[in-house]
Amino acid sequence: MPASARRPKGAPQVMPYLYYPDAASALSFLIDAFEFEEISAERDEGGTVWTAQVSTGDGVVLIGPGMEEFGSKSVTVGASATSRTFVYVDEVDLHYQHSLERGAAIIAEPANHGPNRIYVARDPGGQEWIFASALPVQ
Repeated sequence: MPASARRPKGAPQVMPYLYYPDAASALSFLIDAFEFEEISAERDEGGTVWTAQVSTGDGVVLIGPGMEEFGSKSVTVGASATSRTFVYVDEVDLHYQHSLERGAAIIAEPANHGPNRIYVARDPGGQEWIFASALPVQ
């Protein structure tokens, strides 16, 4: 598939959209525990987040509440993940420690897997994340 010319300047071509029972809490957690930066958030007068964008480097993730009228719902925490979002970070072990201290549920502690050192975490909304740093080429 060729790059799309019909997207906002600087926007990545692919962005996951994750649904949460409480998107405002999820937004706060992603910023605090996983160190994402808020790009934008649409909130109503009661503080409900209806859609938000967070970034890390050149990656962007959209979040919002599940909305029945659009056929979406937040995940329920089960025995297995149906998806995970993969994110490169500079220092995966430091990122792991930061996330752990701020309440991320750790699914797999940092370990070397193929060309990357990774760990897997679940946020309070049930979404799962793989954080990785590339290992030095030998």
